[in-house]
This record gives sequence, structure tokens and C-alpha cells, in this order.
Amino acid sequence: MRKNAVEEEVCCPRFDHEKWDGKLFEWEDKNFVKDKVHTAFHMPIRFGAVMKKLDQKITEAGAEIEDNLCLSNHTSRWNMDLYLAVDRKIPGMKNVSLSGKFLCKVYEGDYKETEKWCNDFEKFAVNKGYTIEDWYMWYTTCPKCAKKYGENYVAIIARVI
Repeated sequence: MRKNAVEEEVCCPRFDHEKWDGKLFEWEDKNFVKDKVHTAFHMPIRFGAVMKKLDQKITEAGAEIEDNLCLSNHTSRWNMDLYLAVDRKIPGMKNVSLSGKFLCKVYEGDYKETEKWCNDFEKFAVNKGYTIEDWYMWYTTCPKCAKKYGENYVAIIARVI
């Protein structure tokens, strides 16, 4: 296979885990657009289609997605809310903002490790002196790109006090 053909098949930028791992971020009215994905026992259904729709609307508005940051909030076994970071409010979309201190820790591996990662993150936050208010998963690349890169980074980001 030609090198260019391989590069074209990669749709997600490589994730810079060092920029996020173990860091505390203070956001004040950080802009996001919100949507949702149906899930079956927490497994997303048509996640890619929802992301393409969001990307198209954001591009049409002349806006940018910041850091490829897409936070997932699993509200039940049947729904996941998505928060996609954007550089401005987007007309015709559900705009929300997040403010506060957000603690991040990055994990690498198979999604079946999620429970272990969540337990570790809780200990990490407590050891840093924080209480978790809300938390989100950031699946930094699609499965196809994770396979191509040989890395499957997942970040847990939590609003903390």
C-alpha cells in the first residue's frame, strides 16, 4: 500500500498525551456544542455519524474544533451526551459552556479496562486533594486510527473541587 493511501485513511490527529496527562485545567466559559449518541449497554451506536454531522455544522459555521476535544458523559446504559470543544458559539446548535477546575489523567489500552481506569482516576483525584463533581471520558481517536497508530489513549477529565 502506498504511504499516501495510509495517511488518507487516518482521520484522527495523533493525540499528545503529555499535554493532558496529570494536568489541572481551569476553564472559564469554555465553549462546547452538545449532542447525544444512543448506546447499548454503554457501547455507542452510530457515534461516527453523529461526529460527522457535528463536524459538518461546525465547518459550515466557519468555526474550529479545539484540540479535537470531545467529552463523553455516559448518562445511562442507553445514552451518552457529547461535548465537542469549539472556538465560538455555533448558531443552530446546542451551545453550552463549562467552567471550573478540570483534572485529567490519560490511560492507554483496550476499552475493557475502563472500570480499572475509573477506579485509578478516583484514587488519583483524592491523592491530589480533589473531590470529583462531574466526569467525562475522552476517546481521543476512533478505533481505526487507534489501530493505525498502535495506541488507544483514553483520557478521563473531571470537574473537581
